[in-house]
Amino acid sequence: MILFHVSQEFYQETLPGTTIYILIGKFSEKMAEKVLVTGGGGYIGSHCVLELIEAGYKPVVVDNFSNAVRGEGDVPESIRRIEKLLDTSIEFHELDLLDQPGLEKLFKKHSFIAVMHFAGLKAVGESVEQPLRYYRVNLTASMNLLEVMQAHKVHNLVFSSSATVYGDPQQLPIDEKHPVGGCTNPYGQSKYFIEEMISDHCKAEKDWNAVLLRYFNPIGAHSSGLIGEDPQGIPNNLLPYVAQVAIGRRKCLSVFGNDYDTLDGTGVRDYIHVVDLAKGHIAAVKKLKDNCGCKVYNLGTGTGYSVLQMVKAMEKASGREIVYKVAPRRGGDIASCYADPRLAEKELGWKAEFNLERMCEDLWRWQSMNPTGFSKDTAS
Repeated sequence: MILFHVSQEFYQETLPGTTIYILIGKFSEKMAEKVLVTGGGGYIGSHCVLELIEAGYKPVVVDNFSNAVRGEGDVPESIRRIEKLLDTSIEFHELDLLDQPGLEKLFKKHSFIAVMHFAGLKAVGESVEQPLRYYRVNLTASMNLLEVMQAHKVHNLVFSSSATVYGDPQQLPIDEKHPVGGCTNPYGQSKYFIEEMISDHCKAEKDWNAVLLRYFNPIGAHSSGLIGEDPQGIPNNLLPYVAQVAIGRRKCLSVFGNDYDTLDGTGVRDYIHVVDLAKGHIAAVKKLKDNCGCKVYNLGTGTGYSVLQMVKAMEKASGREIVYKVAPRRGGDIASCYADPRLAEKELGWKAEFNLERMCEDLWRWQSMNPTGFSKDTAS
């Protein structure tokens, strides 16, 4: 008997003395490469899971539900919806990266070509109030991950870093050569420390490759309206809060400070569509295959918008007034921060495509289809 594994339908042909079983399909098609996605149930992670699948990879997702909503079958609701949208199944494990034995068990089960590391605490203001928690969770989780990757010879990593590593900018726009480490909050400091750990490890282990992606401000949602940002509790970021005011979940937006040295006194940031950001991660995975060593790239648009400009843009997208009041500055905030993204375009072949209007339109579609977020399955 000769057995050919080609696809999923059997065809049987009998020859003298030989039975041949043929699986009809593409004989040359290789199995999809597996990528571990930590924190894959969260906002950015889930959008990257979707893009990985569309790019032909097989993501395996781990999440501890610290910022993901539990759906049917104890799977994050975001992942459940991606399965529905793409008519596929996604392997998920509820796992905290502080559980190193659990992580070891997962790596014994799978052969990953790379890891996308999103898992961690991520609120600037909260990090100022709870610095030890941020250092313990973010640093320990990342050390555990690196140690287990090393033990199982998985040497390719895409790390979810942040523009907060630049601190208060010395010049604008910010390119990758801007000094890092002068962080204004423990969240940014934790990202900086993790970058240093990864960089040092790549220097010590020459067969390692890592791409450190410094995000600016991800907003928006997938165009289907099925997945988007659903912060648990009071939103720490501007746009989810603005959207919740527009939908009627919150009465008023607090604008933290109107006395910055900016065009209207409110903070200026570089906002990037989350789908553009996710596509940047696919470009990063491809870069790893070049044995690139340790590389750093900004993911942003290169354009800064103030808080009040964002409020007006969301008013236009939603057709609703956004009520706001001015509040004192928050600890750890800076006046302006926007990217020089040219290096990513040159070396990754990546550039943000969606404009501010599209970002706000997609955010509003998500929010209006899901007025209470993932907590109730309001999406059709």
